[in-house]
Amino acid sequence: MKQLTVPLFMLVVLCSYAVMAQGEDEKVLKMSTTTSTQASGLLDVLLPAFEKDTGIKVKVIAKGTGAAIRDGMDGNVDVIFVHAKAREEKFVKEGYGTKRYAVMHNDFVILGPEADPAAIKGMNDATAALQKIAESHSFFISRGDDSGTHGKEQALWKATGLQLESLTRTIVKKGKKLEVSAFAPADSGKWYLSIGQGMGKTLTVTDEKQAYTLSDRGTYIKYKFGREVPLDLNVLCDGDPNLANPYGLIPVNPKKFPHVRYNLAKEFALWITSTRGQEIIADYRLLDKQLFYPDQL
Repeated sequence: MKQLTVPLFMLVVLCSYAVMAQGEDEKVLKMSTTTSTQASGLLDVLLPAFEKDTGIKVKVIAKGTGAAIRDGMDGNVDVIFVHAKAREEKFVKEGYGTKRYAVMHNDFVILGPEADPAAIKGMNDATAALQKIAESHSFFISRGDDSGTHGKEQALWKATGLQLESLTRTIVKKGKKLEVSAFAPADSGKWYLSIGQGMGKTLTVTDEKQAYTLSDRGTYIKYKFGREVPLDLNVLCDGDPNLANPYGLIPVNPKKFPHVRYNLAKEFALWITSTRGQEIIADYRLLDKQLFYPDQL
């Protein structure tokens, strides 16, 4: 029995090393990204093409932009793909990321019901539209999740010149509690609802309540034209330069986090900004409606 124990032990050890080696050799990239890239369906066509071309699989963690950036700051992922340019540039400046790669853009839109109680249909001034929503006390749904969309909404409310009040709430993301500080129009408790959810859930709640909300155009198109039961919401305000929505991809800095798979992240960055990656983005449509516009073509 003793003579069999040593060979058996050695076999177990060799098998363990083989499994570890296989895990190390496997080309898997961890990416934290905004919910809009996933909810819009773009990643469903983009990532399989990337894997086919390079053999690299991408493990996606979809959440609000703020949470995705924090994943990068904590070294929990290899790359981030988000849409809050000022925060992205700060992420690189502080040494958490190596470089911001401009990937694509679309725009934000203010959605609302056909009844349009605030009478904003056809407007192309987002701050003026929000002022009318506030003045009419029309129901407004906010993501309230520290995402890029939420950040844009916050900037627009600030630009209205309305009196604002601070809000602090605890939301749950991926089973973890997160405290989000923001602001809302003063005395808006009866018509302004901050739900701490992603874009898809926010659109669903807005639809149910026939309210107003701010959305990226890509996710709206997906939910309006890409489902059997479409949203009963319409684009009521768009075309404002302040509604621009650029997306950037940033590899996490290996000098700060030596364990990150920087080579894979850089390969993805170069691929997605290449003609091949950019054409896939340009060609992604729903019912002939383009969701994103490449920045490198």
